[in-house]
Amino acid sequence: MSKLFVIMGKSATGKDTIFKRLKETPELNLKSVVGYTTRPIRNGETEGVEYYFVNEDKLNELKRNNKVIEHRAYHTMHGIWNYFTVDDGQIDLNRSDYIMIGTLEAYEQIRNYYGEKSVVPLYIEVEDGLRLKRALQRERKQENPRYAELCRRYLADEEDFSEVNLNKLNIKKRYENNNINICLYEIINDIKQSGRKDKSTT
Repeated sequence: MSKLFVIMGKSATGKDTIFKRLKETPELNLKSVVGYTTRPIRNGETEGVEYYFVNEDKLNELKRNNKVIEHRAYHTMHGIWNYFTVDDGQIDLNRSDYIMIGTLEAYEQIRNYYGEKSVVPLYIEVEDGLRLKRALQRERKQENPRYAELCRRYLADEEDFSEVNLNKLNIKKRYENNNINICLYEIINDIKQSGRKDKSTT
């Protein structure tokens, strides 16, 4: 049985970079999972690359057919935007290992769907002061920096990724991303080891 690795962490911990580097590591041969959303497509996005863009009718149809693996709804200024993962044939744990970025909420639902032995959390951490510095530097590069939103998200992450919530999902392993290369080396080694452990038990 293959594994589905879910990268998680607070904002500005480097999840996107780590995801991209792991996906591009040939010896891991990880396949990515394209999620679904009901929010409008943005400039520069491509259908089937960042997301599959669908309407709420399609979401409800998938739910009725028990095809929704995990689902999150966010209240925005433009209404409710849904993000979800679908059992649409993309994931076949009899054939490949997969990697995706998710929230704690998404991880819990995915784990419940596929089973704890098949879903592996990769929780990325950065010291809070450094994380805030990185987030600020990133926001300053935007054409219209949204500092209030940065602060809101920073505080929301503290609550969402609290030790209580992490312990509830039995997430004990932490990957410190103070140096991206050292962090990646540790994650790559653990991914390789997880495959060897499975082979040794078969």
